[in-house]
Amino acid sequence: MQTIGLDVGSRSIERVVWDAATGLWSWTKVPTTFDPVGQCRRLLADVDGVPVMATGYGRKLVADTFAHLRVETVTEIQAYALGAHFLYPEARTVLDIGGQDTKVIALNASGKVSRFEMNDRCAAGTGKFLEFMATALQVPLEEFGDFALGADKRVQINSMCTVFAESEATSLMARGEKAQNIAMGLHAAIAQRVLAMLRRVGVEKPVVFAGGVAHNRCMRRLLAEAVGDGFIAAENPDVLGALGAALLAARSRVSNGGA
Repeated sequence: MQTIGLDVGSRSIERVVWDAATGLWSWTKVPTTFDPVGQCRRLLADVDGVPVMATGYGRKLVADTFAHLRVETVTEIQAYALGAHFLYPEARTVLDIGGQDTKVIALNASGKVSRFEMNDRCAAGTGKFLEFMATALQVPLEEFGDFALGADKRVQINSMCTVFAESEATSLMARGEKAQNIAMGLHAAIAQRVLAMLRRVGVEKPVVFAGGVAHNRCMRRLLAEAVGDGFIAAENPDVLGALGAALLAARSRVSNGGA
C-alpha cells in the first residue's frame, strides 16, 4: 500500500514514502547536484513495484529515464496544493518560493486549486536571485537571511533584474552603504514582488509559506510582517511537493483498481 512522491527541484530533490494503510510517511532530501538522474537513481534504488509520482521541474526527465517503473507526473501546482492541504487543512493560500520559480496558489475549503499565478520566466523573486546576490556580496547562501537581519536600515533596491541589481548593490557599497543594509534591501524587494503576486491572486488566509526560500529567516520575517495574522511558515517547507505527489500516487492507484 506504499507510494512514492519525488519532487525534483533545481537545488534539491525530496522523496516521500507514503503508507496508505497506516497513514504514516517518511521523507528524504538530497542535493540535486549536476547529476539529478544519478541522485534520483539512488532514491529509487529500493523501488520494486511501488507506484511513483514525480513533480518539480525535473519530473519529465524522471519519467523518461525510469520508464520501466511506470513513473507518473503531476504539476507542482497540484502537488503543492495537496501537500499543503494535507499538512495545513485550514490553508487557503500557498506561497512557494523555490530556486527556479515562485508560485501563489489559492485553495478552496476542500483543498482544490481555485486560482494560481506562477513566475517561471525570470529569476526575479526566486531563490536563484537570492543565490546570485549572496554571491555578489560574498555571503554563503545559507547565511544570507541572517546576514540581512543584521541591517540597521532598509535601503531601496529599484531593479529586480539580477544584472542591474548587482550593479545597484555595487554602487551602494561604493558609496559606503553597509552590506547588511543592501542585503535587507534585496530581501525587501523580493518580498514586495511576492506580495504583488499574492494580491493579484487574492490573499485569503491562512497563507502557508513553503519552498526552499522559506528556510530564509529574513524572508519569513518580512512576509510575516506584511501578511499579519494567518501567516504559516511550513515546518518542513521542502516536503510539500513530494508529499502531495505521493498522496496523488495513492489516489491514482485506487482509481486504477490497486494496480
